[in-house]
Amino acid sequence: MAKLSGKVALVSGSGRGIGRAIALKLASEGAKVVVNDLDAEPGDAVAAEIKAAGGEAIAVNGSVTDTGFADRFVGAAMETFGGLDIIVNNAGYTWDSTIQKMTDEQFQAMLDVHLVAPFRILRAASEPIRVLAKRDAEAGREVFRKVVNISSIAGLYGNAGQASYSSAKASLIGLTRTLCKEWGRYKVNVNCVAFGLIKTRLTQAIETQQKTIDVAGREIKVGVQPALLETMDRMIPLGRAGTPEEAANAVYLFCSPESNYVSGQVLVCGGGILM
Repeated sequence: MAKLSGKVALVSGSGRGIGRAIALKLASEGAKVVVNDLDAEPGDAVAAEIKAAGGEAIAVNGSVTDTGFADRFVGAAMETFGGLDIIVNNAGYTWDSTIQKMTDEQFQAMLDVHLVAPFRILRAASEPIRVLAKRDAEAGREVFRKVVNISSIAGLYGNAGQASYSSAKASLIGLTRTLCKEWGRYKVNVNCVAFGLIKTRLTQAIETQQKTIDVAGREIKVGVQPALLETMDRMIPLGRAGTPEEAANAVYLFCSPESNYVSGQVLVCGGGILM
């Protein structure tokens, strides 16, 4: 039997890249997945991919920063699948600038997507989790639920040009460790995975022209200069950037039954890099 058979998982930002790989990994282990993407097309596509492989999934698309999104996201899991077992707060992007050039809008945008949105999702999930945990306890069952918040080595060590992103990701670790203490009584393992360099559209090499992505009407520059990528690769003991699938495997470790007595921890998935 698959290790996550019957479990219900929320994965924000799961229409592309790492989030997509996480959703597919959890589904491959038997989880019913609530997929999310800012844009409907990729979110719907991942849900369809899971169903085509024999799994169960729905898509709840839209920005995680929108008012009311958290209730809609959590509500969809309860209404469609009747439970809530795994929450992966993955949605996010980078909007970089040195501090003297960084605007209030840039700084707040990173806090909103990387810290405030996970807080709201977890707050929305608190009552369903309390009710489900009480039901399990009354039935004499010890059922562990999982929260995995996605941080970054920038949140652990800082990164030039990312004062806003680093601050948000560091704060998310604080939220993780606090919720570990608050939700231990509900048998919820709350952990964090901090990624190093992972190959996604946000870290693709800049060729002749830098690409941009549209985030709520904002054109955000993405990509890394090839020479910098080569330098970063040389800094990684394993010699290369990670793949989305490798990143998803790290998240799965904290979703699996083997992590039932692990909580409040930060796992660095970065090929051995120590900043």
